[in-house]
Formats: sequence, structure tokens, C-alpha cells
Amino acid sequence: MADVQSYPTVVLVHGAFADASGFAGVIRELEASGITTLAPANPLRGLSIDADYVKAYVAAIEGPVVLVGHSYGGAVVTQASADLDNVTGLVYLAAWGLDEGERFVDAVAPFPPSMLASTSQPTNYPAGGGTPEGPDLYIDRKLFRETFCADVPVDVADVMAATQRPIAAAALSEPCTAAGWKTRPSWFLVSANDNAISPEAETFMAKRMGATTEVIDGSHVAFIAKPVEVADFIKKALSATP
Repeated sequence: MADVQSYPTVVLVHGAFADASGFAGVIRELEASGITTLAPANPLRGLSIDADYVKAYVAAIEGPVVLVGHSYGGAVVTQASADLDNVTGLVYLAAWGLDEGERFVDAVAPFPPSMLASTSQPTNYPAGGGTPEGPDLYIDRKLFRETFCADVPVDVADVMAATQRPIAAAALSEPCTAAGWKTRPSWFLVSANDNAISPEAETFMAKRMGATTEVIDGSHVAFIAKPVEVADFIKKALSATP
């Protein structure tokens, strides 16, 4: 394993219906190993908007960076990383590894629909933040835990449901314009019990990008329930990158 001092900075990018606080356990594990770890707020307003934000954030970091994306955050790091010279690797945690010109619906079309397809619901007001017209999306609170985080305690899931951050529905119809995984090594952690993204779709995307792949026995947010295992997976990527 590489010396701690040689590790790149880790930037964790969260997905929809969540915020960066979900990475708390992983951050503690990585920082305890002397690894600089950052977790910016993903705007969740549109793929281009979000990717541009993350791109600017990462470009300002001195030295090499490994980008880690969860769920929708995987699509954001995919697009953001394409033109970032300091990104040396990409890690996907139950995430969207889209290809150029591909939309979210395209990536999952060949696979059975996930529970999220029926438990997410639009608001009756328009999304804000300069996005195209349309509503925000939330997960039905009564079905949030089963859909999103079935392996965390009920009280934790209840708080996550109450504080979930919506995503602009329009973001999910926006095609990816660049795929950083085509020119960088990638790692993919598939969640075996994911009810938000089909594990079959995750496996397909991981294989397509030629990612070093492992499977974890966990929900869509396995990194919350099993931060040690997920941090160890990220460390493997760090050890293999410059």
C-alpha cells in the first residue's frame, strides 16, 4: 500500500435525496488514515449545472484527486472529470456511470425497474435554481427506508427521509456530455440489495467502463451502514492511483 502522504485528495459527491452528511462514517475512516477528504454539496439542479460546479471545485484543489460519486453523483463526477487534469481515478458507489449522450432512462432501460421508479414523486411547485421548467422529485417518506436505506436503523432513516434534498426532475432527462471513465481508471462498488438502482444495471455500467468491481451486501447507501468496508474499497483505488 502507498504511503499515506502519497494519497490523492478524496472528493466525495453525494447523489439525489441526500446530502454530504451521509459520508460522515467514510470521512472519519479515511481521515483517520491521514487521507484528506472533502465532501461538497451537490446542487442537484441539473447534470450540466452540477458537473460544472464540481469541476470548478475540484480544479481549485492542489494536487491529484480521486473523485467518488454515489448514485446521481456518479453521473456528475463522470461528466465533471472529463476535462480535469488533476483527477487520477474515479470511484462509483452504487452509482450512475453514464456514457456520452446517454440519459439515466437509457442506462436502465434493459433492466427491471427499481423500486425508486414508483416511490419517487414530483412536487406541485416548480424546481428553483435556474433549472429548466418542471418540479422537484422526492421519495415518498413512508417508503423512503425500503427504497433508499433499508440497512440503516429506523430512527436514522426517519431523519434522512425528513431531511432529504430533492433533485430537479429535469436533471434526470439531461444527457451526459462527457465520460471521464473512458480515460481514467475506475472502481465500482455494486450494492447487492439496492432498491434505487438495479444491481444488474450497476453491474452493466461497471463492466462497460472496465472498472475494478466488488459487490457489497447492502442497500443503496451501504456506505452509511458499512463505512469501514466502503472506506477500505476507496483506499484500494487510492493505492492504485498516482
